[in-house]
Amino acid sequence: MSYVENFSLKGKIALVTGASYGIGFAIASGLAKSGATIVFNDIKQELVDKGLDAYKEAGIEAYGYVCDVTNEEQVNELVAKIEKEVGVIDILVNNAGIIKRIPMCDMTAAEFRQVIDVDLNAPFIVSKAVIPSMIKKGHGKIINICSMMSELGRETVSAYAAAKGGLKMLTRNICSEYGEHNIQCNGIGPGYIATPQTAPLREKQPDGSRHPFDQFIIAKTPAARWGTPEDLVGPAVFLASDASNFVNGHVLYVDGGILAYIGKQPQ
Repeated sequence: MSYVENFSLKGKIALVTGASYGIGFAIASGLAKSGATIVFNDIKQELVDKGLDAYKEAGIEAYGYVCDVTNEEQVNELVAKIEKEVGVIDILVNNAGIIKRIPMCDMTAAEFRQVIDVDLNAPFIVSKAVIPSMIKKGHGKIINICSMMSELGRETVSAYAAAKGGLKMLTRNICSEYGEHNIQCNGIGPGYIATPQTAPLREKQPDGSRHPFDQFIIAKTPAARWGTPEDLVGPAVFLASDASNFVNGHVLYVDGGILAYIGKQPQ
């Protein structure tokens, strides 16, 4: 096998949670183009149908299922159904997530718990469901979508930062517990990514200037731009492939250099 073939995902089955659109869709599409069979879920049938249409338009055959990843019973049923209808999952990308931008003292405990449930408990639940079959098969790849907030704090994102910090440590612990079974668990930490959800933060102001938050991100990023969902595809393919078989418990930050940079000196 040539070195380049180590990056092939031919014959692999990849489950990408919450991949009807956005970052999950981009990652799943990249895995598909590298040879993987794609399975995804979303919380509503209308979102699954929207995703199936998007994959079909992109020329990708994908399998979509309705599942709430915070519900352990539903997740176990989903994994059993995938194994029966598609095959044993080789690659899991824990992508499903939410954020609530609320100042900490204004946030209710219920709102905090909801973010923790989706962004931290769900990756635990789904990983726990797929690991036994990975052990039997003798290999497996788990990729957790972490965040720069795994390392940094910021106003209004206390729950999100707490969840993503926990997800970083869950990533390391899965590596520690199951590395001997040829299971690699790593994370991807996106920087600020240009998606429909962040579009309002990048809109031009009436005078033609950048949105203040847009200016802030550009000034803080050595690459001097927002990332794109496609910027995450290469790292995902690497971490899903045999090329990363000795990479474990690592978080790969795809942030244009923000975490390495103190920022511009005031003029």
